[in-house]
Amino acid sequence: MITITESAQGHFKKLLEQQADGTNIRVFVINPGTPQAECGVSYCPPDAVEEDDITLPFDGFDALVDEKSAPFLEEALIDYVTDQLGAQLTLKAPNAKMRKVADDAPLKDRLDYIIQSQVNPQLAGHGGFITLMELTDDGVAVIQFGGGCNGCSMVDVTLKDGIEKQLLEAFPGELNGVKDMTEHQHGDHSFY
Repeated sequence: MITITESAQGHFKKLLEQQADGTNIRVFVINPGTPQAECGVSYCPPDAVEEDDITLPFDGFDALVDEKSAPFLEEALIDYVTDQLGAQLTLKAPNAKMRKVADDAPLKDRLDYIIQSQVNPQLAGHGGFITLMELTDDGVAVIQFGGGCNGCSMVDVTLKDGIEKQLLEAFPGELNGVKDMTEHQHGDHSFY
């Protein structure tokens, strides 16, 4: 479910040595399955362990996950990176905002999952996102741009060379194209 790199495990062990005996870590998602989902790691003293917690054993400590957060932490990665600027603990949870869907789920569900887990995080750097509005009978995904993408001068390039290309590669033989239904209004919100 969760991968914790060796460097992150070492970091947690050092931190836990300074805590009361029996303290482990808790990995959680606040607002799981929503665009506002946020992941976190905290100390978990013995009296904070819940009956339905999932225990993931690591070398020298356990990671506890509450039952509600578990499906949204599939494929999560916790790493501890050291560079010339210092050290930083990172937690990447690609499924936090949307639960991973089965390979045999309906195309619309799988498409929405890829948009939420892969496309929107790429657009977020420009303050933008897309929403799947419809999947037509002839296999065309109708999307709407929002945030900084609405009114951006590069939206056509983003659509054809980025989003459409990525989605067609992810769903060969199932998806035939991507259309934008946004009425683009350039303004202060636009990225370019």
